[in-house]
Amino acid sequence: MSRFWKIVLLVIAVLLVAGIGYRVMGGGKQKADAPAAGAARGGQGGSDSAPVPVTVVAAERKNVPVYVTAQGTVAAYNTVTVSPQVGGELLSVNFREGQAVKKGDLLAQIDPRTFQAQYDQAVASKRQNQALLATAQSNYERSNSPEYRQFVAQTDLTTLRNQVAQYQAAVAASQASADQAKVQLDYTRITSPISGITGIRAVDPGNVVSAGTQIVTVTQLQPVYVLFNLPEQQLDAVRTAQQAGPLQTSTLDREGGAVVNADGKLQVVDNQISSSSGTFRLRAEFPNADSALWPGQFVNVRMQLNELPDAVVVPAEAVQRSSSSDFVYLIKPDSTVTLRDVVQGGQVDDSHVVISKGLQPGDKVVTEGQFRLKEGSKVTQLAPGQAPPEPTEEQLKAASRKGRGGQGGPPR
Repeated sequence: MSRFWKIVLLVIAVLLVAGIGYRVMGGGKQKADAPAAGAARGGQGGSDSAPVPVTVVAAERKNVPVYVTAQGTVAAYNTVTVSPQVGGELLSVNFREGQAVKKGDLLAQIDPRTFQAQYDQAVASKRQNQALLATAQSNYERSNSPEYRQFVAQTDLTTLRNQVAQYQAAVAASQASADQAKVQLDYTRITSPISGITGIRAVDPGNVVSAGTQIVTVTQLQPVYVLFNLPEQQLDAVRTAQQAGPLQTSTLDREGGAVVNADGKLQVVDNQISSSSGTFRLRAEFPNADSALWPGQFVNVRMQLNELPDAVVVPAEAVQRSSSSDFVYLIKPDSTVTLRDVVQGGQVDDSHVVISKGLQPGDKVVTEGQFRLKEGSKVTQLAPGQAPPEPTEEQLKAASRKGRGGQGGPPR
């Protein structure tokens, strides 16, 4: 055989060996891949379908109050700057700063000696004129008596009668002077014009004060006002609700929205809308028996307008939000969940919301555990506060086998 044919036969043999080896290697890989694919399909329908424990609450029907909320400011019912009405040396300050005082309580004392002397002088002048009046009346009565009248000229009687009138006027003028002096004397005792809380005093004893010098500010806290603003779009609703009776107003804390004072009543709606802010002003009155509200304090205000009858209510945490709508996970009779779009109708309180569309009373919705759910998930229903049951031994073994399978199976 020639050298050429030997080379041809050698090439054919190499190609045959390479083809057989390629088929052997490819077939083994396909056989190895087949069980893996089968295992993957089994995982999708096996232990991953175990029920998910979730907290479930049924939607309920109830009458729901409708509120409007705003931020408000506390204002004193009355604020009075106490100043003397006469001048003199300030002898004493008779209050403690921050003290609760009543109307008429003594706050300060001005040196009264000058005003006492003026009063005494007016009283003495009155008495002098009263004595002159008594003499004039006696002379006139004696001259006008029947036994003396025929001996007294008519002009003299007229003069005596006019003297009586003159001294009567003098007595009246003296009485007015005494009254005026008494008022000035009383002004040396500076008393509280209202019941309230004293502020920081503005002057110390020993200073010479004049009329108008500020002594202290007294602020009345019981009752107290709360001022707040609402958008002009709510004006008609507020006025309509106000016609039915006084509107209940409450103040809320800043943290959780809990009610702090619930005994307020809307007192007045301002008579104009602000053109710059598009809001109108309201003022509510609170008894403030515990003095919890303080002038200048910022508070959250909630005012009830009316009540929604037979509204569907669910816990606020049941409502989830997507980019297009609100939805809840609704429990179906077979203990699976479905996504249900809902429309909120307002907030009931700090924990519940009204569902105006999408749910019926008695529908069960998921309030905890939604992050593990998807459409059609199987669930285990738990009551609020109830813990999921402990896993059984069989479930623990199944989870252990699944864990070993994920690592490639048991060693040989």
